[in-house]
Amino acid sequence: MNELKLNNKRTILVGLAFLSICSFWQMYDNIIPLILTNTFHLNETFSGAIMAADNILALFLLPIFGSISDRTDTKIGKRMPFILFGTGCAIILVNILPVLDNSFAAEPSAFKLVSFVIVLGLLLLAMGTYRSPAVALMPDLTPKPLRSKGNAIINLMGAVGGLLYLIVAAVMYPNSKVQGLSHVNYQPLFMVVASIMFVSIGALFVTVKEPKIAAENKALEAKHPEWDLAKDDGSGNEVLPKDVKRSLGFLLASIALWFFGYNGVTTWFTTYVSKVMGQSLGGASTCLMVATVGAIVSYIPIGTIASKIGRKKTIQFGVILLSVCFALGFVLTTVYSSINFVMFLVFALVGLAWAAINVNSLPMVVEMCKGSDVGKFTGYYYTASMAAQVVTPIFAGTLMRHIGYKVLFPYAAFFVAMSFITMLFVKHGDAKVEAKRGLDAFEDMDD
Repeated sequence: MNELKLNNKRTILVGLAFLSICSFWQMYDNIIPLILTNTFHLNETFSGAIMAADNILALFLLPIFGSISDRTDTKIGKRMPFILFGTGCAIILVNILPVLDNSFAAEPSAFKLVSFVIVLGLLLLAMGTYRSPAVALMPDLTPKPLRSKGNAIINLMGAVGGLLYLIVAAVMYPNSKVQGLSHVNYQPLFMVVASIMFVSIGALFVTVKEPKIAAENKALEAKHPEWDLAKDDGSGNEVLPKDVKRSLGFLLASIALWFFGYNGVTTWFTTYVSKVMGQSLGGASTCLMVATVGAIVSYIPIGTIASKIGRKKTIQFGVILLSVCFALGFVLTTVYSSINFVMFLVFALVGLAWAAINVNSLPMVVEMCKGSDVGKFTGYYYTASMAAQVVTPIFAGTLMRHIGYKVLFPYAAFFVAMSFITMLFVKHGDAKVEAKRGLDAFEDMDD
């Protein structure tokens, strides 16, 4: 039997959807709070509530549209209609926001504020319609044993999208250009990000013929019934056995727990560094950037390692390393009064640990479903992760206010460590293929 090989070129093209999504969200998270507070003069409570809306909407939208896309059948595929429609609406709406922002700055009115919030809500709805279908596209087109490698490339493309935005923003809006301005016009930046989204999805649609590739992958998986954990219940319907459902439950709990820890740190770290160490935004941002770079350089090696030792072991390694790094973060930020090289090293390891966890968790979830339910199970993954991201900023913030800011890293280390315990009860969703040696595993930059 021929050895399974990942089609790298095609997976990179599929990853263009995630690149566009991450480029958008990086801009959204960075710019929208500035507009809400600086232009519309909303206080932190109202701004925070609006910024939390995307995660709250995601809890409902992602599983719903993931499931709907599972049952969709068109000439251009199951996922592509949602990707095209959602991106198209988002491109239009995202360019309306800076118009309203600039208009309010010139002549404030309640109508313009309400209009901005309504357009923002519609934009979040548009993004919510296609995230699950976009992420489900990779498992649809990739054999089950290769999905960790595939997800490594998808995550890498997402990181590239985020960094692409950061580079554009740094070039277009240096401190020397915006310092002292009463209002900053972000319209050019929004237009660039909209262009990135348009070009990425256009290239995806032109180069990836979803129905043809999905049919080929389905035929391949039909030859390997051992890959499918769903079993016929006797009536012609495939159902998950109880032990597989139990594994899925513990895996989703693990996902929520490590997002509790990780997102708690990423949300509050800049404030934490300011309060505990007296350091500026620049130092904190550099630490987070080092973690991002650490993850980026780790994605591909982690995908290869998981194919050799298994996804579960790779995740458990990442969980242990992340817990240790957060414990070290507590020591370093309380012992030292300035950010130093050792902290950068620890944050690079945080990126490595997060890559080990993130690359393998989604493939483990979709490994447990039948092929026709990939979108729905992708939605389950995002429900678990988004639920944690809704709760943990509030929970961690409350503890920091009542106990002290120094509780942040112990809080994060505790929840990540708890996910190691729940992962012990996950008995399904792992898959390995006989890996080629070294770089030969990625020799087929397609044909």
